[in-house]
Parts: sequence; C-alpha cells; structure tokens
Amino acid sequence: MAVQRVLDPPEGYHLAGSVGMLAMGRHDPCARFVDGTFWYASRTPDGPGSLSLRRDGASVVATGHGPGAAWLVDRSPAIAGLEDDLTGFAELAAAHPLVAQLARVHRGLRFPATRRLFPRLLRAIFEQKVTGKEAYRAYAATARHFGEPAPGPVERLFLPPEAEAIAAAPYWVFHPFGVEQRRADTLRRAAAEASRLERCTTSAEATRRMTAIVGIGPWTAAEVVRTVFGDADAVSVGDFHIPNTVAWALAREARGDDARMLELLAPFTGHRGRVCVLLESAGIAAPRFGPRMPIRSFARF
Repeated sequence: MAVQRVLDPPEGYHLAGSVGMLAMGRHDPCARFVDGTFWYASRTPDGPGSLSLRRDGASVVATGHGPGAAWLVDRSPAIAGLEDDLTGFAELAAAHPLVAQLARVHRGLRFPATRRLFPRLLRAIFEQKVTGKEAYRAYAATARHFGEPAPGPVERLFLPPEAEAIAAAPYWVFHPFGVEQRRADTLRRAAAEASRLERCTTSAEATRRMTAIVGIGPWTAAEVVRTVFGDADAVSVGDFHIPNTVAWALAREARGDDARMLELLAPFTGHRGRVCVLLESAGIAAPRFGPRMPIRSFARF
C-alpha cells in the first residue's frame, strides 16, 4: 500500500536541482526522474522502499512504496532538501558580487539529506581517480549485480546493494565492472564498517569514521556528507577541477590549489560547499590550457 504526504516547499524551490544531487546522471539505477517524477530507492530500517517526489502546483507530493514507505515519507522533507538551513547565507553571499548573484538566481536549490550513508559512499568510492563514464559504469553495474528491484511501479529501479553482500564479495567480482583491486578493496572495507557508519548522527562524526578507513580521504567523505547530512559546508578537497573553478570565479585566477581554494572560501564558512555547488550549477569553469583532455574527476580519495 502506498503512503502519501503533501509537502509545502518555499517559494522558488527547485525540485530537479535539489533532488538531482541524489542521482548519478539521468540513468542512475537507484534514483532518477521518470516522466517528471523523481524516484529514489532505498533500504530503510523498516525494509526496502521507494519514494517518489512530484510537483503538484505549488506543492510537492511524496509517495512511498514497499515496507519502507512510511520511513521514507516521514523523512521526505529532508530528502527533498526542504530542511536545508540557509540561515545567514544571504549575508555571507553579499561579500562577493558573483556569489550574491548566484544565491539569488539559484535560491531554489536546496541540499537533500537522506541519512543513508553506505549507498552514497559506494558511489563516491567508484568516483575516485577515474572519468565520470568509468565511475558510472562501475556503479551502475554493481547496483544491478548486487541489487534487486525496488518496490513500486517503476521498471528497472533497483535498491542499493546490501553492504553485507559487498563486504563478502571477493575483489575480482568487481573487475568486469572496470574496478581495479585498490578501489574494490576500499569498497569492501567500507562495506564491512557500514553498520557503524550508518549509526553516525552528524557530518563530523561520519567524516571521522569514514576517513579512518584505508582508501577513504577528505574528498570522498565530503562527497558523501553533502547529501547524506545536507552538509552545506562540505568542500571536496582533493578534486582536480574545483580549486581552479573557485580560484577563477572568486579571484579571476586561472589556476588554484586546495589551499588557495579554502582561503577564498573562508568568508563563506558554514556554506562553503554551497558556494561550490552554486558555481557548478551556473556552469562556471576555469579556462582550459593546452591540448584537449578528457574531463576527469582525478579526486585523490
């Protein structure tokens, strides 16, 4: 039986921009838009479930399916980003004309908070040091191999893999998906710690526990907590592109390192990750020098 709830978003709220952070591209096996409705599959403490979010005039209708339906619908405001706290951001944004402009233009962009850590960590590990295409191939193949159909009417929507199944799999199972032993071993170590990670109640606690696992560093942790806890201050230190983007956007410097990026973001402390997301949403990028190269994340870990 489906469970439904009507949400009242703030004026200007942008559903696609907000929940789009939960999907890895348009064809994510576990989260994607279908005919204008966003579908999100999850394993919950009550069992498997799927949540749909769709606009109905000024409202957003949240509908849950499966044993985990009530759990997901109860948390649907956070998953939709409606609990994202923008207190004080407008004042901080005013410190830089571009950030102030982006804060106005993209005021409907809100950070979701799923509180389901391992599925996002799985994806982030696959994104380490590879192209986006390679990361998606590994993530999608793993989700389909280990997952199972999600409750609800959407075909080919899969539940995220069980952590126990990932932890028990030998590393070579991931090789046909384009995953080398280093990332496979990192994933298996993270899966073995999944139950402890899921008990984390804050972004800081989750970051400490994740980065204590061999193969997980600040980049991976920031990518996770941004949408698991809605951490608007999480900065992906170690990314190949973001320091250059920040340096160019905020100081008109074509290249920057992590230290320079953090220096330029310091005035926006509390919302540093939000500034990075706004720059990305606006399509801002530093000039490219030299021969054309494939776009890569090149995150350290």
